[in-house]
Amino acid sequence: MRFSELDGQAVGVWGAGAETRSFARHLRRRLPGARIAAIVLDDPSQPIDEPDLLADDPVVTGPDGALGALSGCALLVRSPGVSIHRPELAALRRAGVPAATATGLWLAERGGRGVIGVTGTKGKSTTASLAAHLLRAAGERVELAGNIGRPALDLLDEPAGALAVVELSSYQVADLVTGPETAVVINLYKEHVDWHGDEATYRAEKLRLLALPGVQRCVVNALDREVAAAPCAGAQRTTFGGPDGWHVTEDGGVARGAELVAAADELPLRGRHNAMNVCAALAVIDAAGLPRPALPAGLQGFAALPHRLQPVADRDGVLWVDDSISTTPESALAALDSYADRDVILLGGGLDRGQDYAALGCALADRDATVLGLPSTGERLVAAARAAGVPSDRALAVGGMAEAVDHARRVAAPGTVVLLSPAAPSYDSYKNFQERGEHFAALATG
Repeated sequence: MRFSELDGQAVGVWGAGAETRSFARHLRRRLPGARIAAIVLDDPSQPIDEPDLLADDPVVTGPDGALGALSGCALLVRSPGVSIHRPELAALRRAGVPAATATGLWLAERGGRGVIGVTGTKGKSTTASLAAHLLRAAGERVELAGNIGRPALDLLDEPAGALAVVELSSYQVADLVTGPETAVVINLYKEHVDWHGDEATYRAEKLRLLALPGVQRCVVNALDREVAAAPCAGAQRTTFGGPDGWHVTEDGGVARGAELVAAADELPLRGRHNAMNVCAALAVIDAAGLPRPALPAGLQGFAALPHRLQPVADRDGVLWVDDSISTTPESALAALDSYADRDVILLGGGLDRGQDYAALGCALADRDATVLGLPSTGERLVAAARAAGVPSDRALAVGGMAEAVDHARRVAAPGTVVLLSPAAPSYDSYKNFQERGEHFAALATG
């Protein structure tokens, strides 16, 4: 369903996040014949700070009563965090009430035209931001939207073919009916099993982006076998990461075929994984037939995104780095590799999603690193590090962030990096990864 088709319809809303708040604003102002018939909130204490979500709409708190309140709607617009696999949404589908996100409605309205959609387990925000930065450096007008930048519906006033780079999470891809003109998948690891139900479903719902109607070209990571082999709706398939295309050199630079385009020290971000994100962004631009700026000059001015290997303090020779976005062991391994030239104290642990910390434990042992385990999975991370050979006095479980930072401050020598890269989500102790990173930064700078 397209956004414009909602005029005259009764619509339900589940959640009060940025996407649904944007949806309410645009519905009230653009489609006066439509009405929000009910709002469902999982958390009764969740404040609604969007006037257009209040009005006279009945609010239902919790899933009890949701079916009755929403059963007469033409569509349920869900916040991305509301899983399509919830039994209430399955019952609504059986009753003829489909669900969509605001981003999905916008993509359908656009037919995917002029849209570059970027997804992946890790690095999608950075890749999308890099692609937009490079296009602007080449003189293009481009909007950055989705999970980063503007809510997608805020682009309704843009011309139909205007260029937009949109970051898409698996939560949004899972029920998209129209894909972006250029679909990008940068990698795939185990993640979000609680939302999708199991790992196989997560992977399938992530990769379905490539095969959606509207997709004309796919850009995929040649080094990720599952991603590289995934079906693609478009006739054009472009890969990055392999030696024939955009790839990372042995010393961490970026090359295209045999041509070195930017040495490691000319890249704006540390780490081979970020060099791969640069490769992905450049491959996207080439695949879409868009102009590319001169390199490496076109990368100048790009800075690390918040909570993604973001330096937050440098005191007495000790660098404090916030990588709170790290919610998987793979992302923590990439962060660790980004500081291969320095001693590391790793702060890790968080919500238990069945993470396997064996490989991360081995990497910590190989690096002679110190690991401080945060609740709730920190004890398992510490056990994996000790099993791999990290001495018990350098692999310690702590009671929380304040204790971890205090211990790190006492033992860190000049030249050390204190790295918050938790390899787990934050929801057992914090509202989100941003709040976790802000707490770390405040303690590090306090």
